[in-house]
Amino acid sequence: MEFEQAVNNLNKNGYLNLDLPKKLDFAAEIKKLKKEKNAVILAHYYQEPAIQDIADFVGDSLQLSYKAAEVDADLIVFAGVHFMAETAKILNPTKKVLLPDLNAGCSLAEACEAKDLKVFKEKNPDHLVVSYVNTSAEVKALSDICCTSSNAKKIIDSIPLDKPIIFAPDKNLGAYINKETGRNMLLWEGACIVHEAFSIDKLITTHKAHPKAKIIAHPESEEHILKTAEYIGSTSGLINYAKTSPATEFIVATEAGILHEMQKEVPNKTLYPAPAVEDNTCACSECPYMKMNTMEKLYLCMKYELPEIHVPEDIQKQALIPIQRMLDISSK
Repeated sequence: MEFEQAVNNLNKNGYLNLDLPKKLDFAAEIKKLKKEKNAVILAHYYQEPAIQDIADFVGDSLQLSYKAAEVDADLIVFAGVHFMAETAKILNPTKKVLLPDLNAGCSLAEACEAKDLKVFKEKNPDHLVVSYVNTSAEVKALSDICCTSSNAKKIIDSIPLDKPIIFAPDKNLGAYINKETGRNMLLWEGACIVHEAFSIDKLITTHKAHPKAKIIAHPESEEHILKTAEYIGSTSGLINYAKTSPATEFIVATEAGILHEMQKEVPNKTLYPAPAVEDNTCACSECPYMKMNTMEKLYLCMKYELPEIHVPEDIQKQALIPIQRMLDISSK
């Protein structure tokens, strides 16, 4: 009866929302469930601090892709967004993969639907399709190779110069890679709501207040933000730069969740989140999708092993090809 209630609740909400004992120690209960179920928790840097701290592995999209491909566990719990859990399932079709909230989507993935990409491909049949990992399984299945912000330049450099490319769905990352590689890729018109939310005026004001701080930015940001940056890189790249740079202050232009792990890596350095245009709740830019996952949802997800991610077998097999190509090139 309890499990049936959980299923009905899930069908209604996209996540489990059940009555729980007051003052339940979620961290302790999640640790018990990990052991009982031989489960591994993979979490993105943009998750809330408590989830990052309880995870077995925290990383960016590329790191998490590698980890998903090699995990030795019966249960994979992905504390991230939907396309990440789908990628884990594509790489581990025989394992059960869970996502705490099915509503945890991605503005980039939503900007590129498979049916639209299919039409676009048909109009440009000579083009190779490189899709950002921030896409649905169906879009990956239509792609020739995938990439992340960590390896996008390496992936594009591996393609012959005379081969035309469709790059989807992030126009900002695509424009940055075009500039870095000298290519002229055909760019899909998609963008990340987090990285397009930064205010250049507020960024300049913040820098004036902290003139010694180095601006570091994610390549999903708009060009006018990237022009101000001392360093441009993926989330893991930003953390590594903060660790190795002699600078002691940084203004970080990416989702504010990264500051938790970054501060642990550089405890003696000062970090400032890049300000967003709208700062009603905080002075930074946060991903509403990433923040849909909570410790309560993570606990219930593991307890009932719901919601589970499913990918049709034909899509899984086709989507695996571009993902595996990406992993193979990245490992060289």
